[in-house]
Amino acid sequence: MWLCSRCGLAQLAEDPTVPEEPRGAEPAALVDQAAEAVRRVGAAGLLREGGKVAEYGSPHGGSWLDLLAAAGLKQVADDEAADVIVDCFGMMHAADQFAALAQRASRIEPGGILLLQYHALGAIIRHGQWNALRHGHYAYYSATALRVMLAAAGLRPRTAWSFDLYGGTVLLAAQREADHPPAPDDVVAALLADDAAIGVRNQVVLAGLQRACEAKARGLREWLIAERSAGRSVVGYGAASRAVALLRRAEVDSSLLPAVADASPAKQGLRMPGTDIPVVSPAELAARTPGAVLLFVADLRAEVSAAYPEVEAAGGRWVDADALSS
Repeated sequence: MWLCSRCGLAQLAEDPTVPEEPRGAEPAALVDQAAEAVRRVGAAGLLREGGKVAEYGSPHGGSWLDLLAAAGLKQVADDEAADVIVDCFGMMHAADQFAALAQRASRIEPGGILLLQYHALGAIIRHGQWNALRHGHYAYYSATALRVMLAAAGLRPRTAWSFDLYGGTVLLAAQREADHPPAPDDVVAALLADDAAIGVRNQVVLAGLQRACEAKARGLREWLIAERSAGRSVVGYGAASRAVALLRRAEVDSSLLPAVADASPAKQGLRMPGTDIPVVSPAELAARTPGAVLLFVADLRAEVSAAYPEVEAAGGRWVDADALSS
């Protein structure tokens, strides 16, 4: 990871991969958060009925367009200007961050807004989420970095909303400086103060992610070995990109984790990159009757435990992979 000493943006040092990846199934937690986000933005008076909206999507799935249509907005073509530009975890996949933000800014109608949702760097640091850093994700944002980036694109943050998704997600609303938007409100000021308290621009603080990486990888491997030694079977759930780094770092193969189930048909029949672990349908959870299901995305816990009650009915348990530290 690189940390820009000027703007505070954390970035991938290099990425030889292509940004396309199999499209994931949208988790219920993400659906619920999107609905709540649109509700909050509407309650703030930032969604004008009859206004135009454009969306920059994410390869991880999900769209806000139906929700915004229900709020009275109309979708425009990919090259048209709009009153509301929505980017939900999309811009982080752009190799050229300056060009990506400039493109979004250029499409905002006078008086319009950019809604940019991101997994906060402060949350990544606070929870030791080292494997948020992964191929295809070029940038890791904080309100501190975005204030500088937005200014370079002629934009100013206006307000923001925080959510528990992924341990700490922020939806930031920005407007064009030329439209003379109000000064950033107390919510933005609080985010900036929290960034400073956490140390999002401190290289020593960010280096702590390396220690979290080593502890969590070691903890996962030791736990899987202990489960195998005790004769208990384990299956993974959630073939998320963050799981790839964890499995590789922990040197886990199919002898320790014979399969990872995922609801996305695009991922089934493939394998976890860099390993021999196959990705299977969730239907196999019942057939395998595992003693434990290793959950790689904690936000899925309520959804999958309700969808697959046979796991616990057979005496199995759900285990959060991120909680296994040594």
